[in-house]
Amino acid sequence: MRIWVDADACPNVIKEILFRAAHRRQVLLTLVANQSLNIPRSRYITSIRVATGFDVADNHIVKHIQPGDLAVTADIPLAALVVEKKGFALNPRGEFYSDENIRQCLALRNFMDELRCSGEQIGGPARLNQGDRHAFANELDRFLTRRLASG
Repeated sequence: MRIWVDADACPNVIKEILFRAAHRRQVLLTLVANQSLNIPRSRYITSIRVATGFDVADNHIVKHIQPGDLAVTADIPLAALVVEKKGFALNPRGEFYSDENIRQCLALRNFMDELRCSGEQIGGPARLNQGDRHAFANELDRFLTRRLASG
C-alpha cells in the first residue's frame, strides 16, 4: 500500500501529519507536485516533480495508483478517478470520498463552479482549522490501522 499526495495544494500542516504517519507506520508516501518539495530524509517518503500544466500531477497519480492505495487530495475530480480505480481518497479535512458520496460531491462541485462562472461571489472553502487537522489525523490513523491489520 502506498499513500499518494496531490502535493501542490496540500497544506503544509497536513504534509507534516503524513510525514510522521509514514515514518511511524513504515508506509510508502509519495508526494506529486509541479514544483520542488522540501521533504524529510526517509526511506518511506519520496517526491515526484511533474511538468507544469493542468492536471499533470493528477494524471500521474491516477496512472500509478493501485487498488487499495490512498490518495490525499481536495480535488474532487481526482478523488472520483481514484475511487473508480478502487483506491481510497481522503481530503485534508478528514473526509473520505467513496462510491456512496463521490457523485454527490462532484455534482455540488460542478454546481458551485457554474455559480462562480456566472459571476456569483460565493467565496472559497473555509481555512483549515485545528478541528480539521485533528479529523484528518484521526481518519488517517484509523485507515492505516485497518489497512495494515488486514495485510
